[in-house]
Amino acid sequence: MFTTIGYEKADLEDFIATLQAGGVEVLVDIRDRAQSRRKGFSKTALSEAVQSVGIGYIHVKALGDPKEGRDAARAGLMDKFRSIFLGVMDGETAQIALEEVKELAKDRTICLMCYERDHHCCHRKIVADHLEEALGCKAVHLGVNGNATRKSGARRVFYSRQSAAAQI
Repeated sequence: MFTTIGYEKADLEDFIATLQAGGVEVLVDIRDRAQSRRKGFSKTALSEAVQSVGIGYIHVKALGDPKEGRDAARAGLMDKFRSIFLGVMDGETAQIALEEVKELAKDRTICLMCYERDHHCCHRKIVADHLEEALGCKAVHLGVNGNATRKSGARRVFYSRQSAAAQI
């Protein structure tokens, strides 16, 4: 089994809690540039944070979306984005990297990670499609649970006539 995740609009604690809940053993960062304006999501900080909870981290730049692909996606030119990234995937460097990730996924639960929250409009979906075919299993696309680190079960009575507290 393998999973994917995007960290758009997520905070680091919830992101890590979501990985843990998904049973992720290795986070596979497939960003072209493992830098982020979001606190905690640049390569060094992220690798240290996930490793502190027992999750491995690797950055696989060869499976990242190049700048021209990211620019096309931001402009809404999804056909152009897919064409650019499929060209990357056809390259020898990406094929070697894909083989390495495939081998890692054979005996560990991995999670492909990049920025976009919605995997449908992201290059990680294309990478996941290739892995699904190679491994013969479906990816589970995780969404960061924004309440993953908050106490669950908080209760509040909404109306005075209620006899029991309502789950929030």
